[in-house]
Amino acid sequence: DMLDPERLIQCPLVKHHWIRARRFPYHLVKCKESNPEIAKKLATCPFNARHLVPQADLSDHIMKCNDKAFVEQDVVSRSCESPQEQLNNGSTWQAPPCAEDWETDLLEGSESPFVW
Repeated sequence: DMLDPERLIQCPLVKHHWIRARRFPYHLVKCKESNPEIAKKLATCPFNARHLVPQADLSDHIMKCNDKAFVEQDVVSRSCESPQEQLNNGSTWQAPPCAEDWETDLLEGSESPFVW
């Protein structure tokens, strides 16, 4: 899809729908809503949400899915890292300091009742 966003892809729900690769995820959402009976019979691939296959064929698809290699590669590369490296590769976000002090406010205690 990224190599050619203009490439035409056949819709797995309605076979006469041909959609440009760049619009395909949006089409799937709309087409599922428009065709709920067909959508119920299809299962979503755990490796790529764009892959919709008949529920009976899901296990076979999982075994052969090309996107499975990307997920497996990521899992293997992460399992080779030490726990410290895994922590270092995580988010560096920290909560900003809080200027509120509820305990002090309570002790100072305003006598006025809370009004909504």
